[in-house]
Amino acid sequence: MVRKKAASNFDELLSGLKAAAEDTRLRLLALLDQAELTVSDLTDILGQSQPRISRHLKLLAEAGIVERFREASWAFYRRANDGAGAPLADAILKLADSSDPVFERDRERLAQVRAARQAAAQNYFRKHAARWDELRKLHVSEAAVEAAVREAFTGKRIDSLLDLGTGTGRILELFGPEISRGVGIDLNPEMLQFARANLDRAGLKNCSVRQGDLFNLPFPRDSFDAIVLHQVLHYLDDGARAIREAARVLRPGGRLVVVDFAPHKLEFLRDEHAHRRLGFAPDAIEQWLKEAGLEFDRHRELAAEKKSDSALTVSVWAARDPRIMLAEQGREVA
Repeated sequence: MVRKKAASNFDELLSGLKAAAEDTRLRLLALLDQAELTVSDLTDILGQSQPRISRHLKLLAEAGIVERFREASWAFYRRANDGAGAPLADAILKLADSSDPVFERDRERLAQVRAARQAAAQNYFRKHAARWDELRKLHVSEAAVEAAVREAFTGKRIDSLLDLGTGTGRILELFGPEISRGVGIDLNPEMLQFARANLDRAGLKNCSVRQGDLFNLPFPRDSFDAIVLHQVLHYLDDGARAIREAARVLRPGGRLVVVDFAPHKLEFLRDEHAHRRLGFAPDAIEQWLKEAGLEFDRHRELAAEKKSDSALTVSVWAARDPRIMLAEQGREVA
């Protein structure tokens, strides 16, 4: 049996340079540095046929300088941020003159596509805003919750963040300016559309969202040093399994933060909002974290400002991966 020769750095470099050495593909790379886009988006921007755009994207993806992600029947593309092709993509983009009229026209068309995306996302949000507003009135302000999440990461420098059940992408917006890489996972395509619009508006090119299964994350072990599960577990049949899967992709010394409701008796949340669990006792989540191999750190409760029978208490749990690596020891903030 003849073994296939492994690609060398020389081969990878040559492949990447060949892939980018064409006017349309160079324009595609420049656009995908600005935003995650579909073939349809790129067809509208460049005014070329869908088969032609798809063929160019295939070559760029095979060379590793752009990434492709499936989302239901759609595929999204963006400039590669990881892997062997990422440094080459960076180098090519640095050499490109962004003030060139060709790139400027493409960015103008991109702005129009983004505006249409944001309009569609806002329309979806308006249709469903009443549902979220109803829930917000039952518990402490979002600002207080976000402050508690930040507090849970005190002493931890965050380089890469994974937001599970990202929803509108708010957690990514919160930490995005301070991190190198942020990824949000959600099953709902409409919510992902809204999250992308929010990230675009915030100019957070280092953050992206993906459609995915919380029980089977598309990442290898030790991928992120911070993970957030924000108001997600009460929708799931098996919250313990979701925590175990999150722990799998947490790096040594990394921190996992869970935000959810304390136990309550608001049955209408099952019927009208698809909640499967009516909150969680502090020791229940603590036990799940420990069973996932994490070291429990802290638990905090945030009671609603207005006391009533329908008021909800928000709980925040934090745990860390107890594994220690020498390379990570210098990353903890005193």
